[in-house]
Amino acid sequence: MTYALFIIALVLLYLKWIIFAILCLPLRMWIARRPVGEVGLPPADSSHAATSQPPARGEGGVVRAIKDRTALFLLSYYRYSIHQVGQIPSHHLRRLLYRRVYGIRMAPYSVVYHGAEIRGSWNLSIGRGSVIGDHALLDARRVGIRIGDNVNIGSHVSLYTGQHNYNDPYFRPTADNVGPITIGNRAWIGPNVVILHGVSIGEGAVVAAGAVVTRDVPPFTLVGGIPAKQIGERTHDLRYEFREKGRLMFY
Repeated sequence: MTYALFIIALVLLYLKWIIFAILCLPLRMWIARRPVGEVGLPPADSSHAATSQPPARGEGGVVRAIKDRTALFLLSYYRYSIHQVGQIPSHHLRRLLYRRVYGIRMAPYSVVYHGAEIRGSWNLSIGRGSVIGDHALLDARRVGIRIGDNVNIGSHVSLYTGQHNYNDPYFRPTADNVGPITIGNRAWIGPNVVILHGVSIGEGAVVAAGAVVTRDVPPFTLVGGIPAKQIGERTHDLRYEFREKGRLMFY
């Protein structure tokens, strides 16, 4: 009886990871089939995109409804599970799952620290040695985020590849509100920065803490403020490379 209670307690304690192990393969297959978002259209994985069409009825309506509910379940579980993975207190294990299950392209020595919120992981690429700080929000769903080599992104940074158009009748992202984000090699993004859709951060550029970036940042420049404007320059002689050595094993 004691052993049975112990096993039940273990199952209850690790239930979410048992479910994750069971759903890992179908989740990976679902992620592998995700298309790259198209500019001007609601994201393919949007669970809240409005529509002008009534639900399908009659012939094929039941099958379509089942497919829609299944897709919504997988999307919901995707969002839940990748959030849970972000809480695992080992960036080595997170890296393994991010790459193998969620399809993030992570080059050697790159790291995503604790508590990151990642959306559209199949559209996210992180270069060699780049560091993503604690509790970053990387919304790559629509047209992707590309982060270069040896980039340092601070804690609580938010990157959005699209916004809703408040003038659209169905509150959808439209062509003017969607665009990829690119961050060049050795750029430094300070804590609490917000980078909006369609922005390119040049090589070696620095974005000061708390800035809101709404337009491209030239290479080796320092920007800050809301909206961000150039306030200085950075040396072109940058030689550093980030490696695993010296990084904390946990968080």
